[in-house]
Amino acid sequence: MQPSAHAPLNTDAIETCSLEEFNPTFARRLIVAQLIYSQPRPCVPELMRLTGWPRRTLQDIIKALPGLGLEVEFVQDGVRNNAGFYRLNSWGPFDQAWVEQHQQALYRLLDMAPS
Repeated sequence: MQPSAHAPLNTDAIETCSLEEFNPTFARRLIVAQLIYSQPRPCVPELMRLTGWPRRTLQDIIKALPGLGLEVEFVQDGVRNNAGFYRLNSWGPFDQAWVEQHQQALYRLLDMAPS
């Protein structure tokens, strides 16, 4: 039987490897998901300020999050098409508490200062 698309991520397997072995692309996605989850009304310019990453990089990361099973929506807030913010509605197979617990290590992996 195949695991569900939203089966919890086996963090025990992750705990046995060091975070330095993480794929940086995966680490960036977890960081952006955590920022969307934890910041009030996060938009791309705010995420740019928090991470120092280019707009296009952040847009690509946000676009990739549903492919990991995370449910992200853009909440329209105003009359302009791009006026609004992102909301993380579901962590899907990921344990948000694990991501939060390892946030500093993920930042170190990418040579970032915590936001």
